[in-house]
Amino acid sequence: EVHNLEDPQLVEFADNARKELFNLRFQHATGQLENTARLKQAKTDLARALTVAHERGIDVETEIRRQRRND
Repeated sequence: EVHNLEDPQLVEFADNARKELFNLRFQHATGQLENTARLKQAKTDLARALTVAHERGIDVETEIRRQRRND
């Protein structure tokens, strides 16, 4: 699924995955997370997106900053 995304969509997917992982870690630390398996899935999603971006030569961090400046 991630391999089929266009470059801007891939960057957005990675950004959303990173935000979701942060939120899940926060919930886990405060004892609010019921589905702890979702943590592993979120990590896998982020790693997959970053791997595909690296294969395509995309610097995700730079692209995210560029998008936020343009918004």
